[in-house]
Amino acid sequence: MPIAPAPTPWAFPHHSTWDPDDDLVALGADLEAGTLVTAYAAGLFPMPVTLEGDEQLGWFSPVERGVLPLDGMRVSRSLRRSARDFEIRIDTVFDEVLAQCGRTDRPDGWITPDFKQAYGRLHRLGWAHSVEAWRDGRLAGGLYGVAVGGLFAGESMFHHERDASKVALLALVDLLQDQHAAHRVLDVQWQTPHLASLGVVRRPRPEYLEALERSLRVPLPEAFRMDD
Repeated sequence: MPIAPAPTPWAFPHHSTWDPDDDLVALGADLEAGTLVTAYAAGLFPMPVTLEGDEQLGWFSPVERGVLPLDGMRVSRSLRRSARDFEIRIDTVFDEVLAQCGRTDRPDGWITPDFKQAYGRLHRLGWAHSVEAWRDGRLAGGLYGVAVGGLFAGESMFHHERDASKVALLALVDLLQDQHAAHRVLDVQWQTPHLASLGVVRRPRPEYLEALERSLRVPLPEAFRMDD
């Protein structure tokens, strides 16, 4: 099971005080493991923001949350065929997946060195995980995110070969399909046109928070449980 981090000294505002029209909920705090775990359990995730020329740490809870229903991923025949060409591995090269997702030449890149260090620490404590698509002994694509109980909060994905990141996402959906699947939440933050094509839907913030509360009572998927 994950190692409990030191408690965060920060207190996030209660969701009843959040602006119902603003995705940005709070500013400040830090990226320590205890802060991150507390934030995800409260429905928040961090991203750097620039306000009046000053870069700050922002905490977001989208008014319309992007969620992939576990029974709603759209899988084409060609993707099913592609999936046969890849080997799926879990957590074998987390730092490399994180590095590829955070490459500086990617458009709209936001994974700063501080974020890489923070999620690396979170991984070593058993809270952050990578799902990797390999072919011929090479990392072809993958994704990473944070698992808290029945929540998997997807952070980013990448690919070097066609369909590799989609295959990793398909593998993630499959490994979440256990006896607790009805109460698991696969969060992808925002719905983009690309993610919508894969089946991601929008959920109003209150509906997401209700589902999140239920998911936190569910145990981690077997694939993400650390050895005792």
